[in-house]
Amino acid sequence: MNLKIIKNSKPKEKPDFSDAKKLGFGKIFSDHMFVMDYLKNKGWHNARIVPYGKFEIEPSISVLHYGQSAWEGLKAYKTDDNNILLFRPEKNFERLNNSMNRLEIPKIDENFCLEALKKLILIDKEWVPNFPQTSLYIRPIAISTDTEIRLKSSENYKFLIICSPSGNYNDLAPNKIIVEEKYVRAAPGGTGFAKTPGNYAATLTSQKIANEKGYSQVLWLEAIERKYIEEVGSMNIFFKISGEIITPALNGSILPGITRMSVIEILKDWEIPVSERKISIEEIYKAYKNETLEECFGSGTAAVITSVGELSWQDKKIIVNENKIGSLTKKLYDEITGIQYGKIKDKFNWTMNIS
Repeated sequence: MNLKIIKNSKPKEKPDFSDAKKLGFGKIFSDHMFVMDYLKNKGWHNARIVPYGKFEIEPSISVLHYGQSAWEGLKAYKTDDNNILLFRPEKNFERLNNSMNRLEIPKIDENFCLEALKKLILIDKEWVPNFPQTSLYIRPIAISTDTEIRLKSSENYKFLIICSPSGNYNDLAPNKIIVEEKYVRAAPGGTGFAKTPGNYAATLTSQKIANEKGYSQVLWLEAIERKYIEEVGSMNIFFKISGEIITPALNGSILPGITRMSVIEILKDWEIPVSERKISIEEIYKAYKNETLEECFGSGTAAVITSVGELSWQDKKIIVNENKIGSLTKKLYDEITGIQYGKIKDKFNWTMNIS
């Protein structure tokens, strides 16, 4: 497939990249985007990089009615010597295809789309910020585009990649998280492992309630027994108990996070005990009571590593490490961000230099 490139003749004014908090997350978009289309009898075609902008849709477009859509999130980082790095991007496109397959969306050519992304970033390289805690957030998304209101797999699709210079989604300051006991995010056999809009829409009520109570995130339990921990709203979760790191095992309703995978591989390289298994909220509470719960943190592309200082469960407060950032949590954050920004040696060969 050929890639057509149409440059933006009226580039936008760039924001101030120096203030990560003011820059925000996912609010501003670069000059260009990647687009391609799918037709039943033609497959994916008409790949192009074009000026970022609106496109018209009909009110009957199927994605609005049946939510047949999948997306990804990754980042580009600028190093001190102005190289641009991607962090394990092949894993993002692999996961995207897994999500698309669950939603009955035709798979993309991962290698072609990664090459298109690299060209898109190079065209918009001045939009990659080079200040601390900033990066270029990248959002690939596939949507169904049939224009009849009928519950079926679409025969037409659109795939886009848009880019947003952003600050950190979160910071290392310990978060307060509430355990959700009424609502369920995902269930066995569902779409919990996929990055699809409905999974996130289902969390909004709980997130609103949590925020109103002074908590920043929600910790989800599984849907059957309502006792085993799954994940936080936008992150996978880890606990350090008696020197061992424990994270819920992937079970089909937990997102297989790429940062999660990286954390596990780093811990194994450091010869720190790490296990993926079922872990109940009761076990966490008991570890807190007997003073063996040492640290808790979340991991995700947007937040990287986020410290958890307090969990609320059944009106009980679980205070972790005196509500301070744990030493291992900080070490993992420094290691992963050091690799992503090219500040330390990438012994795992995870980064891809595209500049």
